[in-house]
Amino acid sequence: MVQQARAAATKRQIVRGAAAMFEKSGFEGARLGNIVESAGITKGALYFHFRSKEDLARFIIGEQHRISIASVEAIGREQAPAIEQIVMLCHELVRQIANDPIVRAGIRITLELSIDDQGPADPYLDWIDSCELLTAKAVEEGDLRRDIDPARFARFVIGAFTGLDTVSQVLTKRTDLAERVDDMWEFVLPGIMPTGRHQNIARIRRARWTPVEDNQSAV
Repeated sequence: MVQQARAAATKRQIVRGAAAMFEKSGFEGARLGNIVESAGITKGALYFHFRSKEDLARFIIGEQHRISIASVEAIGREQAPAIEQIVMLCHELVRQIANDPIVRAGIRITLELSIDDQGPADPYLDWIDSCELLTAKAVEEGDLRRDIDPARFARFVIGAFTGLDTVSQVLTKRTDLAERVDDMWEFVLPGIMPTGRHQNIARIRRARWTPVEDNQSAV
């Protein structure tokens, strides 16, 4: 049990150190020597847990995906209207990006690997699928117009968020990301909600989810 606990602690140390390097230098720029130094471990310890840099990078992407989907599932258990849950999801992603280096590293690695068609599509597809289900529910609840196509709208929301995140990173190192996401909903909601529900827009824009426990990495 002591050895298992020590191994788990070492793995967490490796993942955190690697996330810091991948976030800073990207997949191509991060060197195993730098990761070992950042994590404060030996190469032997790294290779005990991960076969290669790619193996380590894909583990971090998986962790980022797990963290995000855990919040999607938790928000889905809320009693709030579906349109508010979509807004909550966007702002929860903002919170994760701000607070968790594994999330930031996972996003950067995924985009970098996607240039060569090696990046996994699952994180984005799962976000889109979850948003599509919420959109369909919001239409049923009367908070979105009946002519809104849930699949197209979900793809738009995730694509718009990803674009906002990228531009915010370039211009302000993401310090204004929450504000830009709020702008998105200010501009979008009046066009997609029935006129009779417009009095709810201010409340919907303020919708936030507060985790009972922080969705940090399980490693």
